[in-house]
Amino acid sequence: MQWQHPEISRVIRSALEEDIGAGDVTTEACVPAETRGAGVFLARQALVLAGVELLPEIYQVPGGIERVQLLHHSGDEIRADEAVARVEGRLRTLLTAERTALNFLQRLSGIATLAHRFVRAVEGTGCRVLDTRKTTPGMRRLEKLAVAAGGASNHRFGLFDAVLIKNNHITAAGGIRPAIERVRATGQPVEIEVHSRAELEEALDCGADHLLLDNFSAAEVAQAVRQIGGRARVEVSGGITLETVRAYAEAGADFVSAGALTHSAPAVDLSFRIGLC
Repeated sequence: MQWQHPEISRVIRSALEEDIGAGDVTTEACVPAETRGAGVFLARQALVLAGVELLPEIYQVPGGIERVQLLHHSGDEIRADEAVARVEGRLRTLLTAERTALNFLQRLSGIATLAHRFVRAVEGTGCRVLDTRKTTPGMRRLEKLAVAAGGASNHRFGLFDAVLIKNNHITAAGGIRPAIERVRATGQPVEIEVHSRAELEEALDCGADHLLLDNFSAAEVAQAVRQIGGRARVEVSGGITLETVRAYAEAGADFVSAGALTHSAPAVDLSFRIGLC
């Protein structure tokens, strides 16, 4: 997983600028400039870690840090009260960057932890869990890295890297057949969203490679899988939860896509504790 990227660097700088502004007035008033210290990031719950590799760059921006020690890496399963990283250097920097560092770690580890739970829920079925484009604006690269840290798979990164014909495309194109025929001209594999078994059959007749069954029940997916008979790959989406995802996988879906991985993952509980050197 590549946690170093120009887009990520811009997000980090923007987050620090948003929080620090013209300066950390509390820290600058309370803490002498020459004071050194060390801080430890602690997991307060069991979690799957993501984003810890960002810490060196987060602390590099304000400067004054002598050592960032990563005790674990993204994708590691962490126990409650386990340390994940240690930082040493100017105490002012430790305090000023604390909230930004925690915001990244808590948010991204929350996504990784939820993704891991989804993957565990379908274990043994052969079904893969996919993410979606339902990400926080400006945070897509980071959130998709967190999904991968949790063991799920990244689907489309954006509109530019894969075809997915959705219901509004079908309406705008004048129907399933013209939509598929126009996409065929691009040479891309055709994935199309369908909402009924009649639409499913029409899409198959037009040569669709990948069918996205949207808002089908698990029982309806099982019927659709039999109807498809291996003629196309089957993906399901629409309100998939941890409680229901295995039923969809056992119904025969090749993929389950869940927007919840990124838009509804709760932040995990991580803390930062400092001491003087």
